[in-house]
Amino acid sequence: MLGKNIARKFVTLTTLATLLCVSSMIALAGPLVAGAEITVTGQVTVNGQTAVSNSTITSGSSITTAKGSSAVVSLGKLGRVEVQEDTTMSLNFTDSSIIAMLDSGKVRVSTPVGVASTVTTKNATFMGDSAQADNFLVEAECSHSHIDTTSGSATMREGANDKQVSAGTSATAGNLVQTGCKPCMRPGSGTPPAFAGWPWLILVAGAGALTAVLLTGGNDGSGGNGTVVSPLRPQGSVN
Repeated sequence: MLGKNIARKFVTLTTLATLLCVSSMIALAGPLVAGAEITVTGQVTVNGQTAVSNSTITSGSSITTAKGSSAVVSLGKLGRVEVQEDTTMSLNFTDSSIIAMLDSGKVRVSTPVGVASTVTTKNATFMGDSAQADNFLVEAECSHSHIDTTSGSATMREGANDKQVSAGTSATAGNLVQTGCKPCMRPGSGTPPAFAGWPWLILVAGAGALTAVLLTGGNDGSGGNGTVVSPLRPQGSVN
């Protein structure tokens, strides 16, 4: 009886030791999968603390860059994320995906084949095509967000509508002329001036004609204020 109890305790202890070893291995491997290296230029903070180059950040970190500053997050086999100036965002990643929540500013995502990438703004969600090697830039502004795809392909999801954005093209989501926001300076985004087109040409033509009348009005003898000598009256005659 005593021998059986000892054997059971031995099996139990061996099982616990095995589980402890496996848990330790997973814990040690965790940071290697969930960590990424950041390189900074200028003033960059991670989770509110000043960041330095070659330091490790974990999934879920919040990154903020000041004006004239930037950061590059190297994710090994996942690719890289370039955080440009005046940007605030959070970055999540797994062993096969990159997810960025962009509050404001610009972020460029570069991923190889097989990696899913997503950038979410208040206006839309931008998703890279995991079947291709993707490289795209997303910018979140006051009233809208836009994407420029350099290589691969991406999908812009605005509400229930999806738009394919292939390499060399761009797309915009949101309201370009929202009250209280700076005008967008992207080509083709501005509203045409009210005087453009044929009404402006008519106005210019009318102004030109009026100018000509004013310049010649004093020389036609009908409306000038100067003295007019009648050719029918001999000089020196008395009225």
